[in-house]
Amino acid sequence: MRAKARLDRLDWWPRPVSLTGVRIVVTPWLFRLRPWRDFDGFATHFVIFLRRADLSDDLVTHELCHVWQMQHRPVRMPLSYLRTGYDRSPYERQAREAARRTA
Repeated sequence: MRAKARLDRLDWWPRPVSLTGVRIVVTPWLFRLRPWRDFDGFATHFVIFLRRADLSDDLVTHELCHVWQMQHRPVRMPLSYLRTGYDRSPYERQAREAARRTA
């Protein structure tokens, strides 16, 4: 996966991102639901959901960075959004920076 190769150039976490058990699922219907309407992708611990299959490598890198974050902070990372919200999340900033730096 190109996104993994991109993230492997960064040393932000103690271990490189692992793809074990991680999959990408294209689910256009999911992005019609209110929480995800404004997004083209989002990640859980093991699944990256995409609105469409033809989205950019930058988005996949961004979402895989979230998987990487959760591999190191499986509880703190997702719960942090309750404290900071999406716009002020340090994890969002890091994922954006990962895509930017490795483009």
